[in-house]
Amino acid sequence: MAILSQIQFPEDITRVITNCKSVTVPKERSDFVPLALGGADSDRFEVCYDVGGTMVSEANVVRCKNGVAVNYTEDYMRRRDPDCLIVADEQPTDKPRYQDVYKKDFSALREDTLAWLAQQDLIVVPFLAGGRDNGYQAALIAPVNATFFACGLAGLQHFINIDEHKGPFVPKVIIFLAPPFRHTHFDGKQIVVHNRTPDMYEMFSYNLYPGPSAKKGIYGFLLDIGEREGWVTAHASAVKIITPYENEIVFMHEGASGGGKSEMCESIHREPDGKIVYGQNLATKEKFYLNIEEPCELCPVADDMVLCHPDMQTVGKRLVIKDAEDGWFLRVDHIKEYGTEPFHEKIFTHPSEPLIFLNIQGVPTATCLVWEHTIDSDGTPCPNPRVILPRRLVPRVVSEPVEVDVRSFGVRTPPCTAELPTYGILGMVQFLPPALAWLWRLVAPRGHNNPSIIETEGITSEGVGSYWPFVTGKMVNHANLLLEQIRNSLATRFVLIPNQHIGCYKVGFMPQWIMREYLARRGSAKFKQEHLVPARSSLLGYCLDQLKVDGQYIRKAILRPETQAEVGLEGYDRGAKILSNFIKREIAKFNVPELSSMGQEILACCLNDAPLEEYLRIIPMRY
Repeated sequence: MAILSQIQFPEDITRVITNCKSVTVPKERSDFVPLALGGADSDRFEVCYDVGGTMVSEANVVRCKNGVAVNYTEDYMRRRDPDCLIVADEQPTDKPRYQDVYKKDFSALREDTLAWLAQQDLIVVPFLAGGRDNGYQAALIAPVNATFFACGLAGLQHFINIDEHKGPFVPKVIIFLAPPFRHTHFDGKQIVVHNRTPDMYEMFSYNLYPGPSAKKGIYGFLLDIGEREGWVTAHASAVKIITPYENEIVFMHEGASGGGKSEMCESIHREPDGKIVYGQNLATKEKFYLNIEEPCELCPVADDMVLCHPDMQTVGKRLVIKDAEDGWFLRVDHIKEYGTEPFHEKIFTHPSEPLIFLNIQGVPTATCLVWEHTIDSDGTPCPNPRVILPRRLVPRVVSEPVEVDVRSFGVRTPPCTAELPTYGILGMVQFLPPALAWLWRLVAPRGHNNPSIIETEGITSEGVGSYWPFVTGKMVNHANLLLEQIRNSLATRFVLIPNQHIGCYKVGFMPQWIMREYLARRGSAKFKQEHLVPARSSLLGYCLDQLKVDGQYIRKAILRPETQAEVGLEGYDRGAKILSNFIKREIAKFNVPELSSMGQEILACCLNDAPLEEYLRIIPMRY
């Protein structure tokens, strides 16, 4: 086979390729859609597998004018299970091991998986994990009837035509896709088994939702490389802002799923008359408006995964980043009607090449409309509709490395009142000393009403860096890496931004959109001491006592929630206690000898309820 002379697989993988029924290796992007639909003349295709003699339907694929609409038959498969990662090898890890969970060695299932693949018609997709310039050679091996999955991966990662590749192609990571094993071995659960061998990173995806493998699985591979080499791929979006006065500033926005990463690259949402509703009081229903006549220009840099490779860094300066992906896995649950997000809607409706739509209704040969979300079995729209958008289709996208001026962290916050106190006590923006910025990246609250993953109760943690669900190694290693990264880029500002609610105000993602406009207009100007006020909770750094955008003041109630009549000092303090208890509980797992001495000092400050000055003493703040 020609593919075996072009891609150097290990011996056992070579046997799979040699013995399978057939092998298809796409050479152009246009090759994927006909394969995903079972033929060039087909408009519908059902993805089914034999499970113990019974054909089980996993997904329905429909050809639309603007791409392919994929809908899973189970509600559960329409969002990522945060506990899907299992480690099969014996290398250091804090994640569940296959041996411990299933009380047997993975080698037998690995052999069974390869044997099953050897009986299928296969598709092999070569790609670069981590982007065109810094990527690692990689491959997907999957049954050809799951080509929609392969098409999605080719949109997310840098797909290559193997005929045009010069030099040897030796994959450092391989994804093996075997959907029926979800039913035969894992009780229907989404499971992705990571097997780190000396020469290769193997990933066995036992489900067809691309989030845990084609997306976050590849992220796990990059995090593993960084853990061994001493660098981080941040869980973040990034955007270059150009003000009406042609000043430029770069935001990098981190956070758990649902924390506003994709939204940071979106235009600010407006009412039909052009006004901006920046908050609505849930008790009085009163809305508060803002007018921004000439907003800043947005030049997207990254959507979810950001390379912070040491070759790009200058110690003591700003953090330097670039996108780690070739395409973006955009959640569009907020687009509920035409005109909500015109920038993206135009691309989705009239793309220059077919797109992959997930959990969105599709009618054969009609245009797939991103606001028509698939209906779950309970009669409500699926909260996790997605579009895979190649970054090359995004206007004004930035591909070269950029310096980060502002590094923000997003948190989904619930309503908070004196009667029902919660951790929703963050003001529109909290300015953090570097030590506190690191602390928030340790705990990374998953937050209120997260649409991206299966439901969880209350405030929980996404884990270190907000990327912990994708890591196969040790959390303390990543805690040390993040602290070292922050210490080496002190010219970058750190802010904390809530979304959804501020006290008793519903705000959606307005805080980060307004702060983007405000901080871009301020540029590198220093804050006056009277405007930067210590927050009532030392864990929240500083807040603003006043904020003016385009000559208009934001209500103090939005900046300092304790001034809201519905919250007050008592409600704020009770919410602060909830937040403090959560953070103390989460950082306890990092209080180990392997943590750096500075990290241990910061943890001690938090555990002892130290004042803000103590965090500043450890690492000064340059605001």
